[in-house]
Amino acid sequence: MKAFLLSLSVLLAFTRENNGKPNVYRLPRYPSVYVGDDVSLKCNGIGEQITWKLNGKQLQHKDSLMALTMVTPANSGDYSCQRNGQESDSYTLTVLVLEPHAQLSLPPGGAVIGRGEARVLTLQVDEELDKWKCYAFRGNAGFVINIMPDGINTARVYADLQESQRATFWCMKAKSSHRSNVVTLMMTERMVMLEPATVVLKEQALTLRCTVWGGAKVEEAEFYHNGSKISTEGKDFYTIKSATDINNGQYRCNATYKFSHINPEAAKYTKESDPQQIKVIDGPPAASLAAKHKTELECSCAACKDCETYQWHHTDISKTRKRLNEADKIIYITEPGSYTCRADCSKGFSRFSNVHNYKAGEPGGGGTVVVLLVAIVVFLGLIFIVTAVIIRLRHRNRTTVQIKDDGKKDKSGGDYEQIGLKDKAIYHTLAESTGKEKTEGGYEALEKKDDDKAVYHTLGAAEGPSQAEGQGGYEALQTVKAQVYQTLSSGSGKPEGEAEGGYEQLPQKDVTAEENPYEELKAEKQKKEATREKE
Repeated sequence: MKAFLLSLSVLLAFTRENNGKPNVYRLPRYPSVYVGDDVSLKCNGIGEQITWKLNGKQLQHKDSLMALTMVTPANSGDYSCQRNGQESDSYTLTVLVLEPHAQLSLPPGGAVIGRGEARVLTLQVDEELDKWKCYAFRGNAGFVINIMPDGINTARVYADLQESQRATFWCMKAKSSHRSNVVTLMMTERMVMLEPATVVLKEQALTLRCTVWGGAKVEEAEFYHNGSKISTEGKDFYTIKSATDINNGQYRCNATYKFSHINPEAAKYTKESDPQQIKVIDGPPAASLAAKHKTELECSCAACKDCETYQWHHTDISKTRKRLNEADKIIYITEPGSYTCRADCSKGFSRFSNVHNYKAGEPGGGGTVVVLLVAIVVFLGLIFIVTAVIIRLRHRNRTTVQIKDDGKKDKSGGDYEQIGLKDKAIYHTLAESTGKEKTEGGYEALEKKDDDKAVYHTLGAAEGPSQAEGQGGYEALQTVKAQVYQTLSSGSGKPEGEAEGGYEQLPQKDVTAEENPYEELKAEKQKKEATREKE
């Protein structure tokens, strides 16, 4: 504040030393003026006959202080004033069609407040709050106001009018030209208040609300534009869906209300608000965000000038908003949430773009699809391998069972099981004798391709003349190793009295009757013949 007052003193001293010649300066004295700001031009000097000129053309304003609200490029130009016939040097006002580096926003309730009331504004910056300060301009004086940090890059600003009818608030970063937009508060002495937006942009919705101080219930309201009634439904609000230049002008409202929340039998009142000036402006150009492959986003601004880089902002699922480090036109995203961008034009920014929402796991710019396809191929490959293994195991089990089953044959003389020998071992089979009729059956040898390495033995009916039933002969084959095997056979030299023929022991180890299967067969055969003779 001291620095501001010192600058003002220097300016006044300069005016006195300038032989009474008027001069024009701007209030508040922030470094740049942005579209939508409220500024005032002061014609300093001596004398009450004051005239203003813009680009050499005389204006109708006659006061030493000329307030310009919601300025646009149409307000840019060279301003001068005259006092007592002396004309000042021109002052050049340049309105940047950009947004400033920080945002200062109003809470619900609007810019019109009653005497003694205040508003808590919200300051949001892209970086940390360090070195940021806020100011108020009331009347002809500027003041520093405190900020209350509410996070890394947000703060609350307490704004009141004190005894002023109008006050302007803004914030700046020390030792830089970065500042916020301007918020202007206006006082009303009336019970009924019209709540307009501070800045109305073309093609955006505008809602006017008629409220009553103290929270009284509005039962019916009427709205007027330049003196003409524009509402017929009686609601306490009026909405313009898409504002244009024809919506410029002066607005007011009438409200019928009562304090029914205090007393249900309270009396009704009908009163009107102060008029408010509404100005619809173009505002800064807006950036455009396009999603190429959902995870690849592109920011552009066709109407922007001298804008070479971009700012990107991300709001996560917890509603926390932060600025990203990327400054390129195209970025690639991985985190879920909403994304928006704006063009960086050195002295300011474009308006923020449309919002792009991204959900985790969404198919993106090819990478996610490729990963998904690879996963599907791998899964199908695993299924194919497992299926092939199962089929192979089942085929092996069937082969094993078939071999075991083929090794058994159901004969009248009993079951015979295949001996599980190796390829070079000896294989025995029981089969019917070819061309022979016997009740006990004969033995037939299996054929094997490699006759040199394997030996086949068969038990079969003796070749030669047929013999009586039950007296079949046995013939032994000799192996290639010249081992001699002797078989049981009916010989001419059998002892007398033996009906079953003689048996000759094989030249091997001693075999008892219990271990010799041929003795068991012999005993069983004798038992059957004895039974038949008794019958």
